[in-house]
Amino acid sequence: MPWHAHLQLDYSHDGTGTVALDRHEGPLRVLQRLYPEGPAICHHVLVHPPGGIVGGDVLDLDARLGAGCHALITTPGATRFYRSAGDTSLQQVNGRLAEGARLEWLPMETIAYSACQAHNRLRFDLAPGAEMIGWDVLALGLPAAQQAFERGRFVQELELPGAWLERGRIDATDSRLLDSPLGWDGRRVLATMWFAAGAALPTARRDALLDAARENVAQHAELSFHAGATAPHDRVVVLRALAHRVEPAMQLLKDVWAAWRGVAWQLDAAAPRLWRT
Repeated sequence: MPWHAHLQLDYSHDGTGTVALDRHEGPLRVLQRLYPEGPAICHHVLVHPPGGIVGGDVLDLDARLGAGCHALITTPGATRFYRSAGDTSLQQVNGRLAEGARLEWLPMETIAYSACQAHNRLRFDLAPGAEMIGWDVLALGLPAAQQAFERGRFVQELELPGAWLERGRIDATDSRLLDSPLGWDGRRVLATMWFAAGAALPTARRDALLDAARENVAQHAELSFHAGATAPHDRVVVLRALAHRVEPAMQLLKDVWAAWRGVAWQLDAAAPRLWRT
């Protein structure tokens, strides 16, 4: 029987730091709540105990961040969409940030197994004064285990209302998309990262974010010809990278995350402990 799991995260600022409350239904929950940077920033580790998403499963995550709070959300491992007999599996994340809130959405990679029927939907509503850093890493199949993405579909939606909306449908049989130099160029990992604000970013600040991303891309020789940073809207800066493997793509994102934290928020790169294991 398919699982329908829902997790509600509510963050507020109590005058001294970020307070977090969670409520769950089904197998999606908080593993840990940590404050390695002090009370101002809550680090949350989310887990899905079944270990993967199969046809018909639905995972819903709703995060509400009150004024002035700051949350960093990550996962201990990859999200796995397994093969399906026909039903679509869905993961949807909805975040709503009040004025002055900050969110870092930094999950580990998503793996689309061959023959999956999957839909991954991300939406973040930012009030004026709110800001976020987010990323999404999609890996098609398991090339290292000789398990190619030969059948199935993956639909990806990313939305920042009023600033950025995209919807991509990846079909395993679409060789023009996956193998063409104008598409994935034979690579099977797509990394997307963004810095977003609820109001227009000043030009100097936006340029500083772009420069930081491009400087880090230049230091990753394996990805430098398959990565780039742009500002598709005055509220958004986006970094894209294509790779053969997850590890170099994820390392690039972590490096850019550390740079953006310093440029935008004057914060050190306090990496979640799970990233170091």
